[in-house]
Amino acid sequence: MNWRKIGIIAWKDILEVRQNKSVVLSIVLVPLIILVIMPLVMLLVSGSAGTAEAFTGDPDLQMMFENIPPSIASAFANMNDIQMGMAMILGYLFAPMFLIMPLMSSTSISAESFAGERERKTLEALLYTAATDAELFIGKSLAAFIPSVLIAWVSFILYVLVLNIGGWSIFGSIWFPLPLWYPLVFWVTPAFSALGISATVLISTRVQTFMGAYQTSGSLVILVLGLVMGQAVGLIYLSVWIGIVLGLVIWLAAGILFFLGIQQFNRKKLLYQNAS
Repeated sequence: MNWRKIGIIAWKDILEVRQNKSVVLSIVLVPLIILVIMPLVMLLVSGSAGTAEAFTGDPDLQMMFENIPPSIASAFANMNDIQMGMAMILGYLFAPMFLIMPLMSSTSISAESFAGERERKTLEALLYTAATDAELFIGKSLAAFIPSVLIAWVSFILYVLVLNIGGWSIFGSIWFPLPLWYPLVFWVTPAFSALGISATVLISTRVQTFMGAYQTSGSLVILVLGLVMGQAVGLIYLSVWIGIVLGLVIWLAAGILFFLGIQQFNRKKLLYQNAS
């Protein structure tokens, strides 16, 4: 395994991704909407008249508050109704939504791998390089993994600033992040990035266009929506230990897909597909 070749392949892909406006735009807009605009609107609305009554009078919210496990409810101790409502929505229910960041960025970047090379007519030259099949696959995977994880971590820092600065008038203190966010950001997020990349690079070797690879792999967002719905209806409550276990399961799934991708990747087959 030649890591110098892998690094060259990864760096080349990163430079090419920067030239794809649709990829860069999706990477910038998704965090901006989910982690800045939406939270700020909620925090501003929470200061309006009638907000407290809305939190105390909504039976669904009250039922959700009552069913929270004690280990999670302790984080909301000594909060009034508005504070608890905002902390529950932005600090707890929004947690699975954060996982959209690594999935969207990793699938966008990795869809640019082989499918993007094919569209730019540069795939054949790449496949004739001295790098082995495994080195090509790993290099292209790293080109998506490193930026997607860094983007997610920068987005987390941005979210922390938005909630604490934008919510200062409500909480009067630095209240975020909650404990469950640490395994979510530093353990589950890289796992979701690895899962999205493994699936997308594998798919992009079989489809002809960037959009085809991106749309197919984008179905992984269903996993995130499942977590959001599970929390909303009380089927699952994210916590530190749930985050650790969830990350382990996702890492195992990503590892299996990555292993299958390396085993099934065949440059001769790609060259034949590219020529046909």
